Amino acid sequence: MEYLRNGKSTFVRATSTDGVSGIVRTKEIEDFTPILVRRVIPFFAGKDARDLESLIDEIYIKHYKWAGQPFWSPVAAVEQAIWDMLGRTAKKPVADLMGGMIRKQIPVYLSGSGRETTAEEEVDVYVRGVQETGTKAVKFKIGGRMSRNLDAYPGRTKTMVELARKRLGDNVVLYADANGSYDAKHGIEVGKMLEGLGFKFFEEPCPWEEVSETKRVADALTMQVAGGEQESSLWKVQDMIERRVVDIIQPDLNYSGGLIRASRIARMARQAKMTIVPHNTQTDAAACKILQFAAATPNIGVHMEFPHRGKPAPVSWYSPNFVIRNGHVDVPTTPGLGVEFDPAYIAKCEKVTA
Repeated sequence: MEYLRNGKSTFVRATSTDGVSGIVRTKEIEDFTPILVRRVIPFFAGKDARDLESLIDEIYIKHYKWAGQPFWSPVAAVEQAIWDMLGRTAKKPVADLMGGMIRKQIPVYLSGSGRETTAEEEVDVYVRGVQETGTKAVKFKIGGRMSRNLDAYPGRTKTMVELARKRLGDNVVLYADANGSYDAKHGIEVGKMLEGLGFKFFEEPCPWEEVSETKRVADALTMQVAGGEQESSLWKVQDMIERRVVDIIQPDLNYSGGLIRASRIARMARQAKMTIVPHNTQTDAAACKILQFAAATPNIGVHMEFPHRGKPAPVSWYSPNFVIRNGHVDVPTTPGLGVEFDPAYIAKCEKVTA
């Protein structure tokens, strides 16, 4: 197991005793380097990769007091590199190893919306995005992010969502993400406004740990309320599902601990007849993770999250480039996670040891 860095890009590489390597681009993991290199990598090194699911449980037992994103994100990076290695060993895409690839194209919604723009500028971004990609769904960031009911500037949210419906029309599905901007009372008021405009789900209306406040919003609205991207405890997610705190569960495939744990969340949701729409901020080489997961998961939502703020610049250090065409992104069907890295680029990486 190796942790590698090339500029701002970081990777975990797993190599088997048979000489097969799997590699994954990591997400927001630099601050967790000591946990990754001192605790997580040493635990997995030398183990039988075919016992991966059991190993995920064992590392939790060994470090249960550390549970949370700083612990589970490094575990996810190692787990995903091992998945890539296993897929390359078996000469199958990861989705096939997760139970079978049931779809080869993933319908997506555009995200990546910001709060530094004006309401009018933000709508312009997504009018162009829909034209460029053929996507039929868009998610706007509303409120001010954990802002105690304050907007990014007064009136921005109302202006933006009304203009979005007017300019994008009834044929484009609209979603909204508040990133915990509101208390329950204000969240309900904003939710009613969104309902009147035909928005399909309202994500994280209240701070993510305030599940009782979120449930109050969900109970008061007819539209679906979504959440769960920050949560890394399977027991807390199960409680959210059983108490119907939200209608749509949104684990992050990194923060939750990887593909195995996210699949467990998907099964919990499926038993409760709920859909799962994973949180995703990655569109480069790391996008393969959400594509393989969505390809193998029966109860995903109508659209998966895929950030878009304009036509992506061409890249040469990995392939394929994940591009939205007619509202879909193709799932790689090559072995492993489906990404090939330029060997020269990886050879320039430094090995991070502390």
